Amino acid sequence: MSRIGKQPIPVPAGVQVDIQGTHVKVVGKKGTLERNVRPEIDVKDDNGTIVCEPKGTSKRVMAFWGLTRTLISNMVQGVDQGFSRKLAVEGVGYRASVNASTLTLNVGYSSPVDFTLPAGITATVDKDNSITIEGIDKELVGLTAAKVRAIRKPEPYKGKGIRYADEHIVRKVGKAGGKK
Repeated sequence: MSRIGKQPIPVPAGVQVDIQGTHVKVVGKKGTLERNVRPEIDVKDDNGTIVCEPKGTSKRVMAFWGLTRTLISNMVQGVDQGFSRKLAVEGVGYRASVNASTLTLNVGYSSPVDFTLPAGITATVDKDNSITIEGIDKELVGLTAAKVRAIRKPEPYKGKGIRYADEHIVRKVGKAGGKK
């Protein structure tokens, strides 16, 4: 029995869920998301809540049960509230700026790096050089944040680079600190 899969998904006011067989469409104030779910899972609308039920008892079906419930829950939350991921840019002379759908990063390379944001994703840069990536699709927000971070990963000696705001970088001692 899946602990996550058996929990019902509450649908907030202003969000509409349309279930057509294995196709789920969620419409809310922030936008629309659609997804095809696995045929092993039966998705039903039960008076303002969505319930997922497995069509079998194998280990594989039980794993899809929890996954499907979480994906649909993220869709409902995304169209209602949205998701965001915050990145910190650290380093002397490291800067970020955004213009329309292009994020420009000056992070120690000989020329600035232009990163084109995917459709449905917006980015803002604060005065303290932190980047906030926002969107309604949790998967796409996380993927975009990971791609931006990969442009200049934080290094362990001085901590320079792009890191998640809640990420802790384990520092290493340099050459001078190792000798005694």
